[in-house]
Amino acid sequence: MINKTIKEGIQKYSDELTAIRRKLHSEPELSWEEYETTNFVSAYLTELGIKHRKTEPTGVIAEIKGGKPGETVALRADMDALPVEELNTDLPYASKEKGKMHACGHDTHTAMLLIAAKVLNENSEDLPGNVRLIFQPAEEAAAGAKEMVKQGAVEGVDNVFGIHIWSQMPTSKVSCNPGPSFASADIFKVTFKGRGGHGAMPQDTIDAAVIASSFVMNVQSVVSRTIDPQQPAVVTVGKMEVGTRFNVIAENAVIEGTVRCFDAATRDHIEKQLQVYAENTANIYGGTAKVEYIRGTQPVINGKESAELVQQVAAEAFGEDALYYEKPTMGGEDFSFFLDEVPGSFALVGSGNPEKDTEWAHHHGKFNVDEDALVTGAELYAQYAWAYLNK
Repeated sequence: MINKTIKEGIQKYSDELTAIRRKLHSEPELSWEEYETTNFVSAYLTELGIKHRKTEPTGVIAEIKGGKPGETVALRADMDALPVEELNTDLPYASKEKGKMHACGHDTHTAMLLIAAKVLNENSEDLPGNVRLIFQPAEEAAAGAKEMVKQGAVEGVDNVFGIHIWSQMPTSKVSCNPGPSFASADIFKVTFKGRGGHGAMPQDTIDAAVIASSFVMNVQSVVSRTIDPQQPAVVTVGKMEVGTRFNVIAENAVIEGTVRCFDAATRDHIEKQLQVYAENTANIYGGTAKVEYIRGTQPVINGKESAELVQQVAAEAFGEDALYYEKPTMGGEDFSFFLDEVPGSFALVGSGNPEKDTEWAHHHGKFNVDEDALVTGAELYAQYAWAYLNK
């Protein structure tokens, strides 16, 4: 199942892999702004002789044609950074862009896939099928994968595979389990309207601050009292805007939050209950409520066959002890939109190493990766494609 030439090739280009990652890390671009990253990827693929096209407004779709007929497997890497200030300013490859940082590891994904593409291209004559390469923008906006699908990223694809570097796992461990991996990630906004007035005359008012506060306290019972406890779910209120002055009773209040779960029925139920709780809470106090619910990413559900293939590949490539069980996360990942179209799976590659201070949470200003994990990720991309096409 494992191609030794691929393993040797990845090792041969390990220094180049690290250099690419560091270049991308120092030059972060936010969602839908990845113009220079797109140009870099395009130029790199051009030099390799890999046919590709740029997508709009950013992103690249490429394809390595195998020397033998067969299926098409897609490999995906996201490219965007975050509006986070880098706190690791002593790094020689620290972000050059104030307020922007690769705080989630997408720089590593792009670098790993480029080197995987280089090695696969060198062995293309032996490939029984084709490898689609998807360099995706705007994952952090939960919109890039959906747009890439619209622009043909998975047309003619039989299977899709993605990787996320993961600081919460030990370096170079691999986790890819059948079933739920990442949760759906939705956004809700509730606007309460009361009747404002003087802080000394509450009898003449309907206090939006009281309505909103009551809703925040009560809405948690949607999860604790209306959902099967064996179905994980999270309702989080992350933002609350209310009031204008210390002695003015608020007329308006706006609450924003997120909903995370793995099950479609649970998702539908929470959406309905948010409406019920908001309207009834407002009614108790004589106010009104308007609820906006925006569905973001779907849950990432790994296909059984694909996930088991990842486990087999990882065990053969890196040893049985490389396999790791990472429980499903309530984090969101728009890779789900690819899995809505074709079968596949999404793996985690560990990069946490306390000796290198790389165990910081994703999206933190001190986030960094143990670069020893890059070779593991690049080889996993390439070996998965090889194994799938030769299965």
